[in-house]
Amino acid sequence: MTPNGKVYLIGAGPGDPDLMTLRAVRMLGDADVVVYDRLVSPEILAMAPKSADMVPVGKAPKCHTVPQDQINEILAERALEGQIVARLKGGDPMIFGRGSEEAAYLQARGINVEYAPGISAAQGMAAATGVPLTHRGLATGVRYVTGHLAADKTLKLNWESLADIDTTLVVYMGASSIAEIALRLMSAGLPANLPVLAVSNVTTPRETRLLSHLGQIGVDAQTLALRTPVLFVIGRVVSLYQQAALNQMPPLPAAIAGE
Repeated sequence: MTPNGKVYLIGAGPGDPDLMTLRAVRMLGDADVVVYDRLVSPEILAMAPKSADMVPVGKAPKCHTVPQDQINEILAERALEGQIVARLKGGDPMIFGRGSEEAAYLQARGINVEYAPGISAAQGMAAATGVPLTHRGLATGVRYVTGHLAADKTLKLNWESLADIDTTLVVYMGASSIAEIALRLMSAGLPANLPVLAVSNVTTPRETRLLSHLGQIGVDAQTLALRTPVLFVIGRVVSLYQQAALNQMPPLPAAIAGE
């Protein structure tokens, strides 16, 4: 404990402890209290100091165990008590992690905030599967979007801008809405045979993969019942998956691979 508490916003990465940065490991090791999300893997939680107070604040789809306002208050209260608080988030806290919102709340109260960036789930997927996010001749760029439904149950996305055949589209938090996302993208011009790779619990021992295409992913994802978190990679780069898989892992079952 220190007279002047602080909050570390730590990106835990996609789940594999080997993918945490040295800064993230150091910050976690200094923590008096660890406030962690549901998506932080048990392997990474095991790296926290044995003396640290572990505070789960995880949110599941349609079930916010601890509201964001209360999370903000927990972080502020612990820091103002003089504790070093590790706010542990899956992936990177600045990519769909609400890290900037929490930082603004804390800084407005005079609390020091430091960051440790994390490997994003998309980057972890690329490393785990061999599917690149960009590739010459297949994708000149990549876009990250959230498939999370807004309060009015709609998807606030610009479908015309997303339906770019030259761009890889990565959808976070889209397990419950991927069927609608696929239909919208096809309506905006993307072909039904555009390949899609879905990866559940990427880089962890619980990882599951599903290879499909835009016209079928809604049915396939529901049939396989992938466990969250699920990342969807949509684009021509996914065509490289089978080639990469030959060097990295056994082939997918025929029913899943669409053979």
